[in-house]
Amino acid sequence: MPLAVYILGLSVFALGTSEFMLSGLLPPIADDMDVSIPQAGLLISAFAIGMVVGAPLLAVATLQLPRRATLIWLISLFGVGQVAGALAPTYEILFASRVISALACAGFWAVGASVAIAMVDRSARARAMAVMIGGLSIANVLGVPLGAFLGENLGWRSAFWAVAAATAIALLGIVTLVPRIPTPEERPRLQRELSIYRDKHVWTQVAVVTLAGGAVFCAFSYLSPLLTDVTGLGSATVPTVLGLFGVGALVGTMIGGRYADAHLFGVLFSGITASLVFLVALALFADSPVMAVGLSFLIGVSAFYTAPALNARMFNVAGAAPTLAGATTTSSFNLGNAGGPWLGGLVIDAGLGYRSPAWAGAGMAVAALAATFVALRLERGVKAGPAGRVVATGPSLPKTETATETAEATRR
Repeated sequence: MPLAVYILGLSVFALGTSEFMLSGLLPPIADDMDVSIPQAGLLISAFAIGMVVGAPLLAVATLQLPRRATLIWLISLFGVGQVAGALAPTYEILFASRVISALACAGFWAVGASVAIAMVDRSARARAMAVMIGGLSIANVLGVPLGAFLGENLGWRSAFWAVAAATAIALLGIVTLVPRIPTPEERPRLQRELSIYRDKHVWTQVAVVTLAGGAVFCAFSYLSPLLTDVTGLGSATVPTVLGLFGVGALVGTMIGGRYADAHLFGVLFSGITASLVFLVALALFADSPVMAVGLSFLIGVSAFYTAPALNARMFNVAGAAPTLAGATTTSSFNLGNAGGPWLGGLVIDAGLGYRSPAWAGAGMAVAALAATFVALRLERGVKAGPAGRVVATGPSLPKTETATETAEATRR
């Protein structure tokens, strides 16, 4: 595996840390910016919305641009966004910096996957993608808790500076180690790719992904104030609990990846149901430290247990559009990441307390189960296709493989 692929994984570590670290920084940001916790939570939604818009647009817009140069500009723009966030004197500027960072993040994902695959043999493509996505997993295990730790001890701005430093290292690695990648010989036919959005199977799967992801992040985004104000834990313990969520995410990804190919809908139904049960339990027993900490781990397991199946099915129903299939999945996940915190903020603003996002997330999980049931009914109405499926391993590099290999493409 070329060292350059690991540099891309380091870049994804910085991207993922920035995306999710605010879940442990909401109280100090709210205090410093003189805004409410729900208003601070909108910063999470701002990043997610930027990813929703940026993933498909930049996946298409950058197809004919030099790969290496595009990565350099995007990671540089992302770094500028982190510095702007660290220096932001007002909430509005901090909000704008999150949107800019998200657009750069979405573009980097759109280009980075194709670059990683282009640098390795066909037999190592899945491993290359696993390295990149591994950066996101490590961000949940180490980066997010570290950001919360820095925010607790050195102020929330220090977390942004730390991500900016990691981004600078990644930029140096890309400049020195990532080779020039030839641009695609032929631009994909966008009219054919856009035609997938006339398919009800695609839109049903968008609903499933959005609701399943949003259910968890509705509660996770406000986990920090829940732990301190309801559970009664000290703020110094929040990074540890966030780390447990990340460990649960790793465990869930490994288990779900093992079974998603043979039991795709079984994984979806069981995983979303588990999230529903865990979210209800968190709402009911949040005042118990043992239950709150344990459920944080289990929610991480259930959320990422479904990720391989959610990705695989989108590739199944949108496989004829290799450029937009992966981007649509990314947008759907981040639509949930935006809608979940927004809904959680609404119920808190309504005076329902910090338990209420868990209840709201449980409601989204019920809706996700209903959407999955509709998807299954539609699936049974379609004749089984060939064993191989065209999936998007990069913006311009389609290949045929089974869902076992696509299981590596977990939530990002």
